[in-house]
Formats: sequence, structure tokens, C-alpha cells
Amino acid sequence: MKSDNENPSYSNLTDHEKQQLVYLKGRGAQFNPRNRFLKTELIRTEIESIDDWTDPNVETVYLEDHAKSIVNKVDSPDVGMFYSMNPYQGCEHGCIYCYARNAHEYWGYSAGLDFERKIIVKKNAPELLRKFLMNPKWECKPISLSGNTDCYQPAEKKFRITRQLLEVCLEFNQPVGMITKNAGMLRDKDIISKMAAKNLISILVSITSLNEDLRRTMEPRTTTAMQRLRIIKELSGQGVRMGVMLGPMIPGLNEHEMQRIMEAAAANGATFSAYTFIRLNGAIKLIFHDWLYKNFPHRADKVWHLIETGHGGKVNDSRFGVRMRGEGPISDLVRQQFIKYNKIYGLNAERWGLDCSLFCRPGEQGRLF
Repeated sequence: MKSDNENPSYSNLTDHEKQQLVYLKGRGAQFNPRNRFLKTELIRTEIESIDDWTDPNVETVYLEDHAKSIVNKVDSPDVGMFYSMNPYQGCEHGCIYCYARNAHEYWGYSAGLDFERKIIVKKNAPELLRKFLMNPKWECKPISLSGNTDCYQPAEKKFRITRQLLEVCLEFNQPVGMITKNAGMLRDKDIISKMAAKNLISILVSITSLNEDLRRTMEPRTTTAMQRLRIIKELSGQGVRMGVMLGPMIPGLNEHEMQRIMEAAAANGATFSAYTFIRLNGAIKLIFHDWLYKNFPHRADKVWHLIETGHGGKVNDSRFGVRMRGEGPISDLVRQQFIKYNKIYGLNAERWGLDCSLFCRPGEQGRLF
């Protein structure tokens, strides 16, 4: 891991400027980029402009939101889900590449440090889900938990909203798909195993690197890769269908680890997999660029240009069917590796689906056919 001091431009700064550029350990983003939806906001544009500048939001703050709905229809054809629900907005994990960062701007915050520090908590989510499932117009389809931020981020240990949502789903026999990179999921092993016995749950564990130095920098408040493999092993041992998500694959940083990650996941009980190719849309482009050049100054140019090669000369392509996979020789190489190692390690060897036929509202006899 390279430090800021190894960046040639860093050596040209004055001592005062260097003090202003102290790296925020334990955070992914290092600043708050402008919110495109706000007409006025207090920002710091020059490092020497305000000598007594202080950031009042150093610690994580939980903001309770009285949400009006919890289940959202997903129109995108390339994310593999019909509906999603997110008990939290913002994510303390601080993954530098996270596509969900941009959504924080809709709440009036920044996609940068605000995304990691200001966590919106939907305490009434379980009641909203129950109301949604009781609606006679609901025709059961799997719901993803979460489709945006991690439902087992650190906030879950305090609020337990994800557990309550699972309890409601089990009561209704509502199937769910889950994705996480936090071993806190094992706290709910009892509920998850009951749902698995009815074929009501499928889980992806996100693993982007087995290199702890890279993981700690790229995903600062997540659990280790070994802990994520433990999630796969323990839950697959309980009969839960477990998979591995390799996303995103970043050329020049972690794409060379694809085989090792898939091999390790399969050895611990994973039976399916998925991947995405890095894309930097909206404010994420600025946040990731800042992070990349501060942490990897000697190869930052190479990594940046490789990402551009995967998106037709840009770092993002918003077209459905292309945006999650990229195009060109670099992204094709990643795709070919994924296909090859899927076959070698038996990931995605079978077609499979969650059981929607058991769905039943409390008080009903259930479906006969």
C-alpha cells in the first residue's frame, strides 16, 4: 500500500497544505463532492481558503426516517431482481466504488463522506412490509434485501431492522434474495435456516479481494474476506443456497484475484456466482479518482485508463446490458475468466429459483395449487 507521501504532487505542498490533507483512516471517501440537486451548500473548495475549517460530522450519525413505503419495483433488466427493500440509506462500510452513493444526493446529502457518516434508518420498515404483503393485489415475487446499501452494515447491530423484515417474510412465506459483506448476517442464522428449509431464501456474499491491505483501504469498515468465507461455510452447512458476488472487478487492482476468490468460495460451499465490472457514474467518478491517486499514486494512471478501456474511453456507460459488464478487450477478458472458473468450480451449475407458491397471508388457508 502506497501512502500519500509517495505521490510526486504531495511533495510540492507546503507543511500547512499537508496538514490539511490528513488521510481519514476508516473512511473510503475523503471529501464531500457537490450535491447536484442542491442550489446552495457550504463546501470547501481550496485547502488554504479557511484556516479554521472543521468538520462537525466526524462520527457516524443515525437519522430516523418515517418512510412511506419500503418495497420498490426494480425496472433495470441487468441487476437480477424484481423488487427490493432497503432498511438503511447510506452505508458505514464506506466502499469507495459503491454505486449507491449517488442515491444519497436525493436525501440532500453528499455521495462522499456524508454517505458513510449520515445513515438514514427506516425504523417503520417492518410495519410497511407487513402492510405491503397484506395488499391483495400483491402477486408474490422474490424481494431483494437489499438492492442498494448493505442490510447488515454496522447499524443493523443496533436497530435489528433486517431481522424484523426477515421475521415478517417468514411469517408470510415471502421469498427473499440477500447480499452482504458483513458477518453480522450470522446473528440471524436461525431465521435464515428456517427460510432455507422452505426454499424461500438465496444469499450472495460479496468478496472483492483476498488481499487484506486492499480490502481495508477499498472497503474500510467491512469484515475480512476470511469472515465472509465463514458466512458461506456456516450458512451452506445449514442448507442455505449460498453464492459469491465478485463486484466490482477493477482492472489493475483486483481482477487478477477472480480465480482465487471463486475457488475459495466454492471450497466453502458456494454453488453460484455473479460479477460486475467497475463503473464510476455520477459523483463516484470524483470520489474514486481522489481515492485511487492518494492510495496508489504509482499505478493510478494505469488503473484509470484500464477502466476507461472497459467503457469506450469513459469510466461509465449507463446503457442497460452494458453498464454492469463493460465492453472492449479488458472487460471481455474479465468475462471470459468468469465463465471459465464458473465451469471449473461448479458455480452456476444448475438452474434454480425461489418458491413463491407457499406465500400465504395470515388468516388465509394458503394456496392449494
